[in-house]
Amino acid sequence: MGHRRLYGGGKGQDLAKAIGLNKASGIKVLDATAGLGRDAFVLASLGCHVQLWERNPVVHALLSDGLLRAEAHSETAEIVTRMELCAGVASAHKTSWPEVIYLDPMFPPSKKSAKPKKDMQLFHQLVQQDLDADELLPWALKTAKNRVVVKRPRIAPYLAGVKPSFELTGKSNRFDVYVNAGF
Repeated sequence: MGHRRLYGGGKGQDLAKAIGLNKASGIKVLDATAGLGRDAFVLASLGCHVQLWERNPVVHALLSDGLLRAEAHSETAEIVTRMELCAGVASAHKTSWPEVIYLDPMFPPSKKSAKPKKDMQLFHQLVQQDLDADELLPWALKTAKNRVVVKRPRIAPYLAGVKPSFELTGKSNRFDVYVNAGF
């Protein structure tokens, strides 16, 4: 994460563009599928205020530990002040907080012969698949003030079969952006 934070492209990277950092700063983002918090950390390092939701208790504990460790380091302590970790399913809690909702459901199993990196292989074993991922999109579209951003594998179908307002496509993944308001 240190290399990405220092040399990752800043607001020019696809994640930042998808969130809308090229148009505004200090955006309030709700990450409804926090996982290990990597994308949330990048967003917080770019000035976003991020509320992270994780429903898997083991993953939540790992993420909580990681945030505590980041608080202890002078290089990352200030970034972590913009991150709030919550346990549970974000859609089960009433909120009017986010300008942007970020969804990064577990990617479906790939038919490629190449395996994901070791840390992601372990993560897949722990979390399995997000079988209810399609159910998050309607909630997110109703809840987000400005936009919903969904991270998907580059060639995967749209979440819930809903075509986005626009897409930002990289080498291996893409960001589907659903714009709710004039943002």
